[in-house]
Amino acid sequence: MKIKLNLRLQTTITLLVCGVSISCLLVTNYFVHKNVEETIFEHIEEKAKGISRVAAISPIFIDGLSGKESDETIQKYAEKMRKAAQVPFIVVLDMNGIRKSHPIPSKIGEKYVGGDAGEVYKGHEHTSMARGTLGESLRYFTPVYSKDGKQIGAILVGVLLDDVQRKVWKSIRVIFISMILGLIVGIIGAVLLARKVKGILFGMEPAEVANLLKQRSAVVEYAREGVLAVDRSSKITLFNQEAARLMKSIGMNYNPIGRDIEEIFPELHFTQLMETGEKSLDQEYSLRGLVIVANIVPIYVNGNISGAVATFRDKTEIRQMAEQLTGARAYAEALRSQTHEFMNKLHVILGMVKMEIYEQLAEYVKQISYSFQTDLGFITARIKDPVIAGFIIGKISYAREKGAVLHFTEKSFVPKSKNDDWVQDLVTILGNLIDNSLEALKGCEEKKVEVEILPVNNKELSIIVSDTGMGMSKDTEGLIFDKGFSTKGEDRGFGLYLVQRATNKLNGNIFITSEIGRGTSIHVIIPFEEKE
Repeated sequence: MKIKLNLRLQTTITLLVCGVSISCLLVTNYFVHKNVEETIFEHIEEKAKGISRVAAISPIFIDGLSGKESDETIQKYAEKMRKAAQVPFIVVLDMNGIRKSHPIPSKIGEKYVGGDAGEVYKGHEHTSMARGTLGESLRYFTPVYSKDGKQIGAILVGVLLDDVQRKVWKSIRVIFISMILGLIVGIIGAVLLARKVKGILFGMEPAEVANLLKQRSAVVEYAREGVLAVDRSSKITLFNQEAARLMKSIGMNYNPIGRDIEEIFPELHFTQLMETGEKSLDQEYSLRGLVIVANIVPIYVNGNISGAVATFRDKTEIRQMAEQLTGARAYAEALRSQTHEFMNKLHVILGMVKMEIYEQLAEYVKQISYSFQTDLGFITARIKDPVIAGFIIGKISYAREKGAVLHFTEKSFVPKSKNDDWVQDLVTILGNLIDNSLEALKGCEEKKVEVEILPVNNKELSIIVSDTGMGMSKDTEGLIFDKGFSTKGEDRGFGLYLVQRATNKLNGNIFITSEIGRGTSIHVIIPFEEKE
């Protein structure tokens, strides 16, 4: 079973640094301890070797082992040398292994029983470690020769291993102190580092930062607006999906991350904006034929400009939204007008009732009923979607204000659609076709627009909008769906472009019939699925 520990950042860093510090100090201590121990052993061995060799050539020891000096003289001199050299013992042995000197006088004259003196009687110096009467010790043996070169005994210099260990521990005590100090410094550094990192992360834990980053990235990536950000050196650092979609529409199919913004879109003037620190709000820019509305603002970090970010949308889409809102407003205005007109008619009826002129009242009600059936009643009966019905009523009122007649054929019928999003596209198509036809009536004696809208084979919806305008030439017919093309002046030419765009979105088709001096008819066929 896996156990998941959710530790705070400060705790994690402290534990990590402390763990690394302790591990490093322990490893260092081990190798230093070994090195110190070996060094002390080597030093003691060299010291014992030097004392042993000096003692082996001492005339007193040579004469004593040759029988020319007494054992007492040998003992006195050995003790004097031992104290001067500060070693635990110096033992003089004859060729029979009999001690001639010893730190413990009672041992003098006794046979050496260490069992490690064999090599020295063969004339070889050597070192051994063994337990003797004084305890476990390091011993160095050196043969002693007479003046004629004959071996007459041996010198044994020993150092107790307890003394060696005391020296080793004394030497590494400093290491332990430094280890503790290093650990304390490591803990303090870990805490300070953790606090510094926590401050950089605005007091949040890494998991919180990661979660916030994912949320912010999702918001930016799936925003309806294009988002583009650059760093202080004008290199692009952020380019979301919507920005990529808009740029793809103008032929930019590569990833611009890391590219210089001035090389790709010099029209946006990012560098100049970052130098001045000014904002650019709701400004129009043309990027290779794509007109966008953008907001560009500098990014400040600690009071200094570290980059800039732009959010933008296609101006055509904004215009489309505005036109949809205008249609909704026209619908509201139509309802308000109808309410006002209905109240006036109620006042007329109330007055006629009070005057008791019932025959004229009956005739007036018949006229109202007929008008309702031929106008509002027809629309509400034949157009089942209330949004589209209200939109058409608004357009009829708008046409009257323009001095034109907007007539829907008796065949017209729109059942309720299964797809609610389809309604907005139909409003875009129908509204722009009617508006364009009403515009085409300017200067004409007969001002009439006829609309026929009805389902075909339960799979398609046919929309025909005809006007009695001036018509157009074949050359003009080929250009009317181009964005920005218009014969009516500047800042026009978006209505039929939006019609074609919405039609293409629905996988529909558009057909045009026009004759100069006799008007134009536009036929749109779009897929349609009736709501059951």
